[in-house]
Amino acid sequence: MKFEDLLLEIGGFGRFQILILFILCLPRINLPMHFLLHNFLAATPSHHCAIPHQEAFVNLTMEEVLLISIPREPDGTFRSCEMFSQPQFQLLLNSSLQPENDSIIQPCQHGWVYDHSQFTSTISTQWDLVCEQRGLNQATATFFFIGVTMGAVIFGYLSDRFGRKTMLLLSLVCSVVFGMLSAASISYSMLAITRTLTGVALSGVSLIVLPLGMEWVDIQHRTLTGILTSIFWSIGNMLLAMVAYLVREWHWLLVAVTGPCLLSIVCLWWVPESARWLIANGKVKQAHRHLLRCARMNGRKDFAEDVPLLIYAQRIVLQWEYKKPGGSYSYISLFRTPVLRKISLCSGAVWFGVAFSYYGMSMNLTGFGLNMYLSQFVFGIIEIPAKVIMYALVNRVGRRQSQAWALILTGLCIGANVVIPKPFTSLRSVVAIMGKGFSEAAFTTVFLYTSELYPTVLRQNGMGYTSFVARLGGALAPLVFLLDEVWRSLPEVTYCGVAVCCGSVAFLLPETLNVHLPEGIEDIE
Repeated sequence: MKFEDLLLEIGGFGRFQILILFILCLPRINLPMHFLLHNFLAATPSHHCAIPHQEAFVNLTMEEVLLISIPREPDGTFRSCEMFSQPQFQLLLNSSLQPENDSIIQPCQHGWVYDHSQFTSTISTQWDLVCEQRGLNQATATFFFIGVTMGAVIFGYLSDRFGRKTMLLLSLVCSVVFGMLSAASISYSMLAITRTLTGVALSGVSLIVLPLGMEWVDIQHRTLTGILTSIFWSIGNMLLAMVAYLVREWHWLLVAVTGPCLLSIVCLWWVPESARWLIANGKVKQAHRHLLRCARMNGRKDFAEDVPLLIYAQRIVLQWEYKKPGGSYSYISLFRTPVLRKISLCSGAVWFGVAFSYYGMSMNLTGFGLNMYLSQFVFGIIEIPAKVIMYALVNRVGRRQSQAWALILTGLCIGANVVIPKPFTSLRSVVAIMGKGFSEAAFTTVFLYTSELYPTVLRQNGMGYTSFVARLGGALAPLVFLLDEVWRSLPEVTYCGVAVCCGSVAFLLPETLNVHLPEGIEDIE
């Protein structure tokens, strides 16, 4: 008897499962509020060099002081990172005659003045992470994703060793502690360390929430469960826009997005440990208690007497499965045989492209002509229909075609906004929203597709490997924005090129629509 048969006996998708999924969706909402927080936490408002007061400036307006102290860009705006070494009073007579002698221009010497009309404060304004220090500003997001990458390895092992619920509770508690410490940071170094540790903790939430819910749901409802939990990520996207709009000070913004973890901790009291994990680890009494509760809530009280016998049979099956040779497989096994090696290399490239382009678009809210709060909100809304449409499309067109074209079209939309002139804000916005929809469609498909590509004995290793590559793409995505110092459009061209190339690689993968899942490596080869 398989565990799925036991679930059917006690109700595979009843009130018990709906309650669990609802509670587990609360931390799911919280995830994007931290994963995409960099957009608002590290936003850089318009700024210029601070000009020290001089006696000669007494009768001048602020605009005139800036005119003689700071050089202008070709479009007439003041430069953000440079100033004149001496006031250029002749510009008061003719401001269009900008000095051509670069020797009189120097970097800012006395700090910066920021426009506080949109943000009360951000980490950029707190520690002057602009101009030469701009790289540290973008690195904040990279530190966070490095933490997420480390957390995947740590909590992946610990959740198998000590249980799903225990590790989910630990990760939520650590998320609150490190999130609040981030809000209380008194230096950039402290913020970088605490944000990295927050990424480690939140990785546990990301890693455990979906499997814990899935292990209580029958096979027929797993796709629906995946859609529902995925939609709550998009809801978190929209909530981030509203919270950031209401809270413009970075310390309190961190508190606002971390606080909901406390609610998740309280609600976790009603979520049981995975019965499958309990049985496999010999904790039959606890599993018995949870399964009886499930049967009663789902109105299957007549099966209560059969549960102990079913658990005993299931324990024998699971213990046999855990002792099979498949347990000795490792990540190296993904590259030992020719076909599996090809699948691993290609799926790794696809995952990198999906995450790289998704976070590249998600962290470029001001680059498409919309208000950044509206961009964040609309980007969240468009994800919901993209998920629903994609789940229907993969069963008609197939996984391979859907995956490849969703990622290629993401790249083409990013590339299109490189050539569309800036004044065409409405067109640029529409193209950006379409690109975000395709990007989310690619992300939705890759989870389903990858789980079907790998054989059962290597499926967890395969998902772990591709997840690591994806987080690497997420960590590199923010740093690409620094390439605009070489050429203003180079970041977008990079995102476009990577998405199109990685999308094309998906054509090399086998189709899995209506194909039985492979059990062993010999089924793949």
